[in-house]
Parts: sequence; structure tokens; C-alpha cells
Amino acid sequence: MFRDFLLASAHHLLLFGLIAMLALQSALLSRPLDAAALRRLVGIDRGYGMTAGLLLVFGLARVFHGAKGADFYLHNPWFHAKLGLFLLAALLSLWPTLTFVRWRRAARTRPDWLPDPAQVARMRTIIRLEFALISLILVLAAAMARHGGLGL
Repeated sequence: MFRDFLLASAHHLLLFGLIAMLALQSALLSRPLDAAALRRLVGIDRGYGMTAGLLLVFGLARVFHGAKGADFYLHNPWFHAKLGLFLLAALLSLWPTLTFVRWRRAARTRPDWLPDPAQVARMRTIIRLEFALISLILVLAAAMARHGGLGL
């Protein structure tokens, strides 16, 4: 039972960390970018990726080593929806990751270089879509915990 508590606690704390890093990225993209801001974006994005990976690891540990048992999760349609949205958010996050790295390289070679405002706005939109997906994941988690949720 204590192992389940630790796994759940780590899983939830990692989720809060993931949300915090998205908020930081969104805030940085809401103001003019310079070389220092680009470095921060890349660093925060690296942390975001590591946190997402750990979130998946701890989530899967909960599935296979948690108190509810794998059958609860593997036969729960809300779990599959939640995992699918997580994977969609992960795939979507590749776009900003590659863009931030490209921007940082460009800023290193040309110190006066700044990203196109339309690209910055597009990355801000992608970050907001990731926020929306994570919000849906939280709703699905509540449904999943009730194995059927919403009366379905």
C-alpha cells in the first residue's frame, strides 16, 4: 500500500511539474525573445521532456505495481483515452522542441537574430493546445478512477 502511495505521489508531482514548465514556456513566448530567453526556452523544454518521460514511467509503474492492479487499467476505456491523449501531447510537443532548438542555433550564429513573430505565436498556440490536452487528461483521470465515470 505504501508503494502505491509513493507511486501516486510521484505521478501527481510530476504532472504539476509538467504543467509548471508549460506555463513557463507560455510566459516566455508572451514577451519579446532574446538570446537569454531562447536559452531558457530550450532548457525548460528539456526539463519538460524529461518530466514527461518520468511521468510515463511512474504512470506505467502504477499500472503494473499499483494497488488497483493491471486489470483495472488495461480494461478501462478511460485509461486508454488518457494514454492516447498523453501520447498525442507528446507528439505535439516535438514541434516546439525542434523549433526552439532551431531558434537557439540561429541566435548563436547571428546575435541580432530574432524569431518571426508569427512563428512565436504559432508556438504559443501549440503550448496552449498541450495545456488543453493535459486538462482533458485530468478529466479522464477522474473518470478512470471511477472505472466508467460519467455513467458510461
